[in-house]
Amino acid sequence: MFKSSVLPTISTRTLLNTLIATTLFSVASMSNAAFFNKNLPADPDAELSVGVNVMAVKSAYDLEDSTEVRVLPGAFYDNNKFYVRGAQAGAYLINDGVNQLSAYAKLAGSEFDPDDANGALQGLDERKSSAEAGLSYQRRTPVGGFRAQIGADVLDRSGGNTARLTYLARITKDKLTVYPSIGFEYYDADYNEYYYGVSEEESAETGVAAYKSNSSLNPYINISANYDFNERWAGFASQSLSYLPTEQYDSPMVDSRTEAATTLGLLYKF
Repeated sequence: MFKSSVLPTISTRTLLNTLIATTLFSVASMSNAAFFNKNLPADPDAELSVGVNVMAVKSAYDLEDSTEVRVLPGAFYDNNKFYVRGAQAGAYLINDGVNQLSAYAKLAGSEFDPDDANGALQGLDERKSSAEAGLSYQRRTPVGGFRAQIGADVLDRSGGNTARLTYLARITKDKLTVYPSIGFEYYDADYNEYYYGVSEEESAETGVAAYKSNSSLNPYINISANYDFNERWAGFASQSLSYLPTEQYDSPMVDSRTEAATTLGLLYKF
């Protein structure tokens, strides 16, 4: 019998990255399986929309001003092979019109700037946003779409892993299309420890209580809308709200149970 001390230690992140790599390698052979229909051909008439978004983000961190306004570029494109949706881009591995399996990359994570924090929190280390890559599967049904995603921090800011389960709907009335969605986000202990934990060293230097976080399950809701002014111009709006469970809210860095983001945008369609 082997002793546990001689066995290699494999982190959750390593296991997740191995799972993603294995899936990406093997999924091509699955695309012709009976569960899936033939993939859709590339759409030569796919429309590219580009524009600018103004986003107001209300952070859960204990900051002097918890609302930050950002101006960001935006793009939307989907030709059944590749897609861009705001800050996320991906490639379909399977897309038969009902089942969509894709590899994606997107901006992810929170931002904590100590210069904007209250009191002793100004002595803590900065927490930076990162980039996430992973796999996304969506199943379209007569009652809406169901999407499952799993991803990893590819810049190794937190070294954490995330997962999401979402229900999506689409409501269209003339030139207005509304996209409500609701779901849960899972953050592992590494992710939460980076963004919400306070190390013993930070505590000794600042007097802020040390805090070690565990994994969490965060419910969230989002509603987005698109309105076509004419053939070339469209307006875009989005409102999201996420609830922080105890694993994040108990952090001394946090003073709110919710995080919210409001976005207004203008798009030009080519």
